[in-house]
Amino acid sequence: MNTQPAAHPSASAALLTSVGVAVVALLIGAFAWGRRIRSREPGPPRPDEQPRLPNGQAVGDVVERREPDDLPRTHRRRKPHELNGNGIESRPASGRHDRSR
Repeated sequence: MNTQPAAHPSASAALLTSVGVAVVALLIGAFAWGRRIRSREPGPPRPDEQPRLPNGQAVGDVVERREPDDLPRTHRRRKPHELNGNGIESRPASGRHDRSR
């Protein structure tokens, strides 16, 4: 029989310690590298560089009710290229516009 002796407990402890130190060193190096890269980036914009609203007023959303385009009834499914305007164009409902906000 060919048996191998078990590893010495102090050898496995030294291996675990060296692996732990290597992992910590890699993490510290990655953190330092990230800080160096971030220091080269421009900072956040100053308050005078921020975008402004037109005339100092908020821009409201326009909500309109639209009538769907008329589609002829067929027994087959219509494909997107067969639709008029690909669903972008439609008619306003009775010329009425509803405004929210």
